[in-house]
Amino acid sequence: MNNISLTKNKIVKFLGKDPKMFTREDIIDFIEKNDIEMINFMYPAGDGRLKTLNFVINNRDYLETILISGERVDGSSLFSFIEAGNSDLYVMPRYSTAFVDPFAEIPTVTMLCSFFDKEGNALATSPEQTLRKACSAFRQATGLEFEAMGELEYYVISPDTGMFPATDQRGYHESAPYAKFNDFRTKCMNYIAQTGGQIKYGHSEVGNFTLDGMNYEQNEIEFLPVAAEDAADQLMLAKWVIRNLGAQMGFNVTFAPKITTGKAGSGLHIHMRLTRNGRNVMLSPDKQLSSEARHLIAGLMELAPSLTAFGNTNPTSYFRLVPHQEAPTNVCWGDRNRSVLVRVPLGWTADTDMSCLANPLEKPSGFNASQKQTIEIRSADGSADIYLLLAGLAVAARRGFENPDALNLAEKTYVNVNIHDESNSERLKQLAQLPDSCNRSADCLEKQRQVYEAAGVFTPAMIDGLQNNLRSFGDNDMMDKARKDPNLMKQLVDRYFHCG
Repeated sequence: MNNISLTKNKIVKFLGKDPKMFTREDIIDFIEKNDIEMINFMYPAGDGRLKTLNFVINNRDYLETILISGERVDGSSLFSFIEAGNSDLYVMPRYSTAFVDPFAEIPTVTMLCSFFDKEGNALATSPEQTLRKACSAFRQATGLEFEAMGELEYYVISPDTGMFPATDQRGYHESAPYAKFNDFRTKCMNYIAQTGGQIKYGHSEVGNFTLDGMNYEQNEIEFLPVAAEDAADQLMLAKWVIRNLGAQMGFNVTFAPKITTGKAGSGLHIHMRLTRNGRNVMLSPDKQLSSEARHLIAGLMELAPSLTAFGNTNPTSYFRLVPHQEAPTNVCWGDRNRSVLVRVPLGWTADTDMSCLANPLEKPSGFNASQKQTIEIRSADGSADIYLLLAGLAVAARRGFENPDALNLAEKTYVNVNIHDESNSERLKQLAQLPDSCNRSADCLEKQRQVYEAAGVFTPAMIDGLQNNLRSFGDNDMMDKARKDPNLMKQLVDRYFHCG
């Protein structure tokens, strides 16, 4: 009870139990005793967005029917790879995801759903099931659990009032009145917590500027590490909350990777950690990066070019992946270094009890802060298919343990300098580059597709579909064209403004 006593999720608080333990009778009990009138099913489709199906609760028999049998949906309208002639799918609610819809005027319980085919099997090609397969394959290969959390960056846009203008590109952790949307962000955080999201913190980010009479302010909400499957659900719901609340309050919101030149783009940095029996194994007993962590990093280094196929899915993604913008361009990793692809924030290895230093009346807590250790990959952005991105990362993690040369690869790709500084140009030449277009990302995926298809995680049809979509943009020379024609950049931004 201690871990849920302060929860914002109304169903968890009412039932007094971990959502992983929710039963059908629990959901019915909450609905009956809290005058809930409707149920919503939500599920991610091929465009990376959540879809919604509404039910009015007519009576208890119908309520039980909804919760037991789910509902039939047209798969061909949700996924491009499903043919209209054979398109029946079933969506089944996952009780553990239940929450009271914070936006609904009519009292409503919402649940995320899983897809099943006409034979009653989990749909192998659905994004959610692909992630489950990836995590299961990793667990079977290593005996470890793959956990993740995201840093969700986004811009909020509203008319510029001219009051207390923020310093251009200096918005990091800014306070009101120079930061205009702190109240909006904290309300978003509260609503996300009501849906079950495990939030670490929120703050204003670097990017802020005015353009054509509009104020653009970048914000970030960061989550706590959880099982990767849960991390994907939480990020999907968070984007849904932020957009809905923005619409309700009259703000436009975008997760687009790049919205104008010379200003900070928005990424979707993913932190990862490996656990064994609930304990973080990212650090060794002497508080150095563990062998397990280095295997994980090696897998990310090997598959980094093709991971862009899941995390950077439209042409504007590659306008963000340029030097000097705190976004990666080369395949390398380092400690605390923000110019690298994979960053290791070794900030919790000191033996000093900083809490006692800041609060002299406190006694040493004995808290093991090394359990907070993660590694962070910085390439993905808001265009990502979140489930497939995390599935790809789980595959890369498994590959790091299966590759006999993994530790050598990790050593070769380590850098402890700013690789974009001119003095390090020779080191830069030794490193592989990330692709610079969707088309080249598709090429990288083709070269490494067998790794993703191993253990049946990604189906060949899925890989083919991802490649076809990436190549449909025809963007091999898009960056050069946009440099010569600023209008092209604006057209692309407008087209993919509400991606992901």
